[in-house]
Amino acid sequence: MDILRKLAPVFLFASCVFLITDNNGVEGSHRIYSRLQNVPAGEVNQVHRTAYHFQPPKHWINGPMFFNGFYHLFYQYNPKGSVWGNIVWAHSVSKDLINWEALPNAIFPSKSFDINGTWSGSTTILPGNRPIILYTGLDNDKRQIQSYAVPVNISDPYLREWDKPDDNPLVVPSSDMNASQFRDPTTAWWHNGHWRMLVGGKRKKSGMAWLYRSIDFKHWIKAKHPLHSAPLTGMWECPDFFPVSLHGKNGLDTSRVGNDVKHVFKVSLDETRYEYYTVGQYEPETEVYEPDKTSPDGREGLRFDYGNFYASKTFFDSSKNRRILWGWANESDSADDDTAKGWAGIQAIPRTLWLDPSGKQVLQWPVEELETLRGQKVDLNDIKNMRQGKLVQVKGITAAQADVDVTFTLESLDKAEEFDPNWEKLDAESVCALKRSNVPGGVGPFGLATLASQNLEEFTPVFFRVFKTKENKHKVLMCSDAKSSTLRPFDIKQYRPSFAGYVDVDLAAEKKISLRSLIDHSVVESFAAGGKTCILSRVYPTLAIKDDAQLFVFNNGTEPVTVQTLAAWSMNAPKQMNQNLEF
Repeated sequence: MDILRKLAPVFLFASCVFLITDNNGVEGSHRIYSRLQNVPAGEVNQVHRTAYHFQPPKHWINGPMFFNGFYHLFYQYNPKGSVWGNIVWAHSVSKDLINWEALPNAIFPSKSFDINGTWSGSTTILPGNRPIILYTGLDNDKRQIQSYAVPVNISDPYLREWDKPDDNPLVVPSSDMNASQFRDPTTAWWHNGHWRMLVGGKRKKSGMAWLYRSIDFKHWIKAKHPLHSAPLTGMWECPDFFPVSLHGKNGLDTSRVGNDVKHVFKVSLDETRYEYYTVGQYEPETEVYEPDKTSPDGREGLRFDYGNFYASKTFFDSSKNRRILWGWANESDSADDDTAKGWAGIQAIPRTLWLDPSGKQVLQWPVEELETLRGQKVDLNDIKNMRQGKLVQVKGITAAQADVDVTFTLESLDKAEEFDPNWEKLDAESVCALKRSNVPGGVGPFGLATLASQNLEEFTPVFFRVFKTKENKHKVLMCSDAKSSTLRPFDIKQYRPSFAGYVDVDLAAEKKISLRSLIDHSVVESFAAGGKTCILSRVYPTLAIKDDAQLFVFNNGTEPVTVQTLAAWSMNAPKQMNQNLEF
């Protein structure tokens, strides 16, 4: 493999989705359902299938790149059933991140270095505009090792076929490493004559981002120390590491360093099934990443999404000079339910990501291309002084398949509830579970009741509640609560969490807060305050389906709330949605 070392290349990535357990002590992420993993879908149940969130026609899915005019989405897929198992790299292409065409599977177990599994990885574009995939395979000894694949025909704009050369693998775990906790290579970056990449791992109870260097992208050497680690965090899956600009929303290619950037480091924690990220400083000469003091490192840290969102990856979209984040949302019902309905798993809407002007966190917003699917529009503006118990229905749109953008204004924060100091020991989810939308408050709860039945027998509220701390500061809680999302009884195995996160906004100064929710049958994906806090919820309504779903704006706080603006659109389905995925 020839490498043009003096060129500053462009970097992209592919899929990050994982992993495995078996009977020989190899640890991992996914529970095995041997009786179900080869059960094909019969008739696919369409009731809760999404319309404009990416998913294949059937079976189980669990990262994209831009190359020669096409976005390529590689994702973990079970072609034989609706639970985890038989994992291959499925492949779809798009011109706009919205309309997708399915292609033959790109990578599948076939050689000694990956015969027991082809799992997550990333793509780098080498000098000369040549993409290369790094991925985790499971070899005959059940070790997790890092191999590569290259296009068979680089002139094919669809990159339909991929070859795994026989000189694989590129990276194997050393004798002092846990070979069952060594996976998910990142997009590589280039600095001062060397490529670098990270592989997620674990040492005792500490999460590790193992750092590797190469001159030619073929011979890799482990650095003396990891790029970053943190105690008591467990296995680090799907690490991601990339620069963000200190000024503006523009994206940066992955090798960018300098005084005008910060770096973001993200991991998916196997033990919690949530993702956490920090913003900090990367010193390429010493190969050390140090989170800023304003960025907690570990399970108390920031999250891209406080809901059902995992295994995310970013890539630099050179066509529009932006960094895009894409995550996976699994199902919240049981494996048997997934098998019965014939499908499982969706991709979140791709999001543009950039650094907040404060430098303390990132902001996210749905890619602008999503707006091409907007249809019928309804405006409800200046609904003044909504008092406690007030509901206003949003009519004239398809409430089960909609895009809603609302801004609330607050006249006074004087009645904000006291924030119990004991809650400092609780995460936001636990506080939301105590203070649900039906619990009256002072300033809030107020927000949207999505996927609601006409008489509110079931609904998924997305709302805010404002607290006052002992320092006389305001703390804003955002919740997306699935407890009342369906009439199914709680003794049926189904995960109905009170997802929640805090929103870093100065309400005392701004006196307003915005909320955008993307509603798509079994998913409600919400963005608060311009993308400061995001929550994706999976829900399965019983009554509020298709044309019977309703949408309301509500206030259940004693302090009146005004809807300054509300715009809602019916959303059309993409022209192509991964049709004919039969390979």
